[in-house]
Amino acid sequence: MADSKEPWKGEEEEEEEELDETSYIAQKDAVLFAIDVSESMLAPPPPSDDKKAEKDSPTTAAIKCAYQIMQQRIISNPKDMIGVLLFGTEQSKFQDEDENSRGGLQYPHCYILSDLNIPAAEDVKTLRGIVQQDDEFKDLLVPAKEPVSMSNMLFCANQIFTTRAPNFGSRRLFIITDKDDPHASDKNARSQAQVRAKDLYDLGVVIELFPISHPDHEFDRSKFYDDIIYRDPAAGGDLDVGPSNFRSSGSDGISLLSNLISDINSKQVAKRALFSNLPFEIGKDFTISVKGYNLLQKQEKARKGYVYLDGETKQYVEGETAKFTEDSVRPVEKIEIKKAYKFGGSQVLFTEEEMKQLKTFGSPVLRIIGFKPQSMLPFWAAIKKSTFIYPSEEHYIGSTRVFSALWQKLTKDKKMGVAWYIARSNAAPVLVAILPSEERASDTTKVPIIPAGLWLYQLPFLDDKRDLTPQQKPLVAPDLLIDEMRKVVQQLQLPKAIYDPNKYPNPALQWHYKILQALALDEELPDQPEDKTVPKFRQIDKRAGQYINKWGEILDKEFREYQKEHYGGIDGTKLKRARGDSEEPPKKKVKPAHSGQSLDGMNVSELKKVVGTKGLSKYTMQELKDLLSAKGLDAKGKKADLVERVEQWIEDN
Repeated sequence: MADSKEPWKGEEEEEEEELDETSYIAQKDAVLFAIDVSESMLAPPPPSDDKKAEKDSPTTAAIKCAYQIMQQRIISNPKDMIGVLLFGTEQSKFQDEDENSRGGLQYPHCYILSDLNIPAAEDVKTLRGIVQQDDEFKDLLVPAKEPVSMSNMLFCANQIFTTRAPNFGSRRLFIITDKDDPHASDKNARSQAQVRAKDLYDLGVVIELFPISHPDHEFDRSKFYDDIIYRDPAAGGDLDVGPSNFRSSGSDGISLLSNLISDINSKQVAKRALFSNLPFEIGKDFTISVKGYNLLQKQEKARKGYVYLDGETKQYVEGETAKFTEDSVRPVEKIEIKKAYKFGGSQVLFTEEEMKQLKTFGSPVLRIIGFKPQSMLPFWAAIKKSTFIYPSEEHYIGSTRVFSALWQKLTKDKKMGVAWYIARSNAAPVLVAILPSEERASDTTKVPIIPAGLWLYQLPFLDDKRDLTPQQKPLVAPDLLIDEMRKVVQQLQLPKAIYDPNKYPNPALQWHYKILQALALDEELPDQPEDKTVPKFRQIDKRAGQYINKWGEILDKEFREYQKEHYGGIDGTKLKRARGDSEEPPKKKVKPAHSGQSLDGMNVSELKKVVGTKGLSKYTMQELKDLLSAKGLDAKGKKADLVERVEQWIEDN
């Protein structure tokens, strides 16, 4: 059988160079948790009868938070780095001891619990040991007897980021503490801490504060941390105005751990730009610049690798691809290959330069060609997922103001822009609808689900449309059935009729990584996956069961009426289809008959004529069996076997 692929089509065939968007989900992120270990941070909250009350001390809750975030990042962002630094401990430890490190002498009362790195199984086991309060970690959470220098802690963090993540696009320091003024009586120490914080900012490290308040003390950021959390005034107003205060209390039932995790998740690193500073032409000689972001990307399992085990250490195997001639198995060089397209039965060859010219439709641009009401956009018109765009001031000063005015106008008037869009220099032009979106955040986590901005919604060309084959006219349900189903739908609506993806993790992906985690960390294998997409049948029955049952009764009644009307009889028992005036009565199948002469009365020549005209199948099984019995042959089996046996006997004789 011929191969369906043309031999001249290589694996590198490219109608258009598709951009690998998976690498543009987010830039690599390095996060260092700096957790305060002091008497107040180690004190458990007061006892409470509330079952939902917090039971962990702030330090333990923070370590649990780091532990869970580390597990999440292994799945969602496997290239990110995470580290945990405890400060205010009696013990001291700085990175791996070597000839260039002076250990705890250089950074007293700073203990690197997990060095900044891509999380490994041992790192997760260490944090799990503290969370589970293993004996070997009990001496670690002992607060220092002398005051802790914040400048020393910040300098230690500086060295960790410099040595472990020097080229990361995003580096962040999360400080979790309940001391709002650690150097109240020492101006010199306060000044040194401000200098170290400015050094971190100059290095590109963003400091995020997670303040802990107690029932008898409200954390006040203005006393010390407003001078530590350095913000660039030129960065604009889209930065966080300030973190929430997390209260450690056993009486209000608020989970400190869940609040910490929720707030850390809301501070996810900004998405990496899919394109930067794209000219956005709103009118003649009226251009601003925008950045494009890929905010939605299907999360896939990490690619499996092959490992070579016969060496001294395990090594990943790297594959290479090469082309060879079919006759002599000679390696084919790249210069010997040309691109080709099939046209009219022949192959049209192109040089590399000609291929570039074929793909050139002008410089990258987003050019508005008109405006239309949003209601004119059909729901089926999406070709690909949308791209989120946001203004950039790098090439055109004032882009943000113009972009904001356009967004407000489109939102207010429910209009959309129609634009000519070339994303990259080698990309084919497409038509897009420019749609505005208002910011929408999750009610539970407060994490933005949809940001405020504009979306590029790719529209189909004439060539992209497919015509449907003629379809039968659908049956229309009676109004009574429709009204009853409306009640069912209203009872089973999602909260606020909005789908929140943060509530529904991919069960297959989560199960895959649960198994990997259990094997890597020597944990017990889970029994079954947690699938939050499984319907809650009891709640459904409680909320809509009576409406569903009533709808079923009405459906049964209406169906019987329909049968009776269209097929006649009592309750539609006469199921013969009514024939129209133009239709003829169906023709009866006529069973083919043979000549009337029995097989056992025929001679060999007559039997050969019957076989030649394929007339044996016209005879009954009993006639075939009588012939076979008369010839002394086996007369058992299906009719096809009997026919084959007779044909074989005739051929042999």
